[in-house]
Amino acid sequence: MIKNPATILIIDDDEDVLLSAKLLLKKYYTNIITRNSPKEINQLISKEHIDMIVLDMNYRIGFNDGKEGMYWLKHILNIKPKMVVVLMTAYGEVELAVNAIKNGAFDFILKPWSNEKFLATVHAGLELSKSNKQVSILKHTNKALLENDDIRFGPVIGNSSAMTKVMDVVKKVSNTDANILILGENGTGKQHLAREIHKRSSNKNAPFIHVDLGALSESLFESELFGHKKGAFTDAYEDKPGRFEMAENGTLFLDEIGNLPYNLQSKLLTVLQDRKVSRLGEGIERPFNARLLFATNAPLNQWVSEGKFRQDLLFRINTVEIEIPPLRDRPEDISDFVIHYLNMFKEKYQKSHLTITDEALSVLKTHNWPGNIREIQHTIERGVIMCDDNVIKPSDFNLSNIETDNTANTANISDYGNLNLQEIEKLLVKKAIEKYDGNISKASKELGLTRAALYRRLEKFNL
Repeated sequence: MIKNPATILIIDDDEDVLLSAKLLLKKYYTNIITRNSPKEINQLISKEHIDMIVLDMNYRIGFNDGKEGMYWLKHILNIKPKMVVVLMTAYGEVELAVNAIKNGAFDFILKPWSNEKFLATVHAGLELSKSNKQVSILKHTNKALLENDDIRFGPVIGNSSAMTKVMDVVKKVSNTDANILILGENGTGKQHLAREIHKRSSNKNAPFIHVDLGALSESLFESELFGHKKGAFTDAYEDKPGRFEMAENGTLFLDEIGNLPYNLQSKLLTVLQDRKVSRLGEGIERPFNARLLFATNAPLNQWVSEGKFRQDLLFRINTVEIEIPPLRDRPEDISDFVIHYLNMFKEKYQKSHLTITDEALSVLKTHNWPGNIREIQHTIERGVIMCDDNVIKPSDFNLSNIETDNTANTANISDYGNLNLQEIEKLLVKKAIEKYDGNISKASKELGLTRAALYRRLEKFNL
């Protein structure tokens, strides 16, 4: 017979009662803990993941007033308000037991008990315990989902050969449980692709939980990801599940994984290896079942060699790597983005008759888009807002071509006979690095690139 996974704590000062109850329940449940005194309750609750407590009402010889049972009932519920507590009492103490139910006990069992009644009461209590846990997790899961409710994700856009290759990989990996690392510059749509993988997976109807590690302070890392126990720190007013628990049977997307401080990387690695989390201040290991996706714009391989990122963690998170190409490398997709966002913002701002001139479309197609998809989205929205009539003109976008001018000023290409694009790009990168004495931030700004994009080019050109 398969036992139900549950931990039941039985407390009674009569060893015969403890033995009888344990022999009965261990046939049906995986973990039965017995104690002859309630004084260990605090320690047990903090160390064990207890689903139910069966508690005797009297512990002092000659006393049958049930005061001790009532005291410990209130004590337990003060620590764990949702704990299911079943009281054991003698026939003459039924009135006390009824009063205990009014004070938060789930039910009571009369001694000597009927096995059928005992098992039925325990089963009902465990069902309530399971329900309480699910409600707690759903409550916090819904809150996390609502935080992202203002973001609307449509289909992945782009029919270029570069995006076709990306989507071919997505089709192969979506319905597996492989860890996936999504790479790409800022604004290329890494979260969008992660959601697409989730939508194509077998757990598409379960939660998709997004965590921006770049926006998470070190002090909140464990609390947000692993959860915390009530009282674990100053503002911990209630037990709270972490994002790993919230994503149960669904997908957990850890964005900006490259921003995770080195001292926290080992903690994440341990959780990924063991597939268990311990809430802050609790110490109880809780297994989780969630698909894991990761994303970054950082050059992790280079950071591993520089000692900034753990190699074992990189091996753990990139079973499959998917790199989203920047928009400038797939200009044939720009028209699709323009149409998509134009329709979106025409509806949002109630300008249904709005059109775009060929000249304005040409400007969009030739722009370098250093901010990628995020930049084109904001540009189209600005154009829709600023348009005074029914036609969007180039001036409505107020596009800056600073990155083109800066690049042109970096080197006079006509001075060099070689017009190979890759060699020119290498030359420009080298000139920018030399100009700013190796300052990556200034050089990347000069070139109209993100820091991560410049790091990739330095690695590519061995500079």
